Amino acid sequence: MTRFIVLMGAALIACSQCAVAIDAAAERNTVEQWRAQRVAELTADDGWLTLVGLLWLEKGENAFGRARSNRLVLDHPAVRPVAGTFVQDSNGIRFIARSGSGISRGGQPVSSIEMVPDTRGDPTTLSMGSLRFFIIERSGRFAVRVRDLESPRRRHFTPIEYYPIDPSWAVDARFEPYQPHRKIRISTVLGTEEEMDSPGALLFNIDGREWRLDAILESPADKTFFVMFADGTNGSGSYGGGRFLHVPFPAQGVSRVDFNQAYNPPCAFNDFATCPLPPYQNRIALRIESGEKAYGNGH
Repeated sequence: MTRFIVLMGAALIACSQCAVAIDAAAERNTVEQWRAQRVAELTADDGWLTLVGLLWLEKGENAFGRARSNRLVLDHPAVRPVAGTFVQDSNGIRFIARSGSGISRGGQPVSSIEMVPDTRGDPTTLSMGSLRFFIIERSGRFAVRVRDLESPRRRHFTPIEYYPIDPSWAVDARFEPYQPHRKIRISTVLGTEEEMDSPGALLFNIDGREWRLDAILESPADKTFFVMFADGTNGSGSYGGGRFLHVPFPAQGVSRVDFNQAYNPPCAFNDFATCPLPPYQNRIALRIESGEKAYGNGH
């Protein structure tokens, strides 16, 4: 009987270790798939690596081209010295092309066109060789965002570095709803502020202490929470401006927070992004040695 008990105990320990190994293997597979998708999105035509310009509009006429005399200057060999004019008035934004500018939409030359900004759905996108132009709105201001499908950042993309995949950084968090939802003030790298909708907070335990992160709902149609956080690794391993995370909606009041999928904001890869910054309450002292590390020489 004693021998039987010893054998059973050894078997249980072995099975327990197998379960841990299976969980670790499942986590690694999930994270590696996420990483592959993340890189595919980052390096796509509409990924952050193709941004090459952000030109802020003023009310009235904004001449656009390569020449320094323009209100909006884009020093790119594909751009004519004077390519056209963006006109911002009470009716919206219109682009008037200069003859021979080579600017088109959907393969058809453009002479004059209303520019729908990104805050009203899919923005109106113009083409000039490998360049793409469209209008963004941020905190009530409008800008011409420019992509280059042949951007050096895209062509010379180097692999992202990561902390080791560790299942212990995938934690179950209790979701504490805010009723009604709270409006959280979020600062951006532009020095502006905006309010974002927070439906509640995620509370989890690591190292014997409870931590709390406010979640954001960017759109009513979202299927995950958006979390911006800063931690003790910022500037000493991870990107100095904090990192982002998507978290599934709670099931029976609990959400899985997987820091192995913590990722850098667009500003870590490109100077022409307009990133939000983690709110003060999401700046925690815990060193989260998980997810993406700082990219390149980023701090």
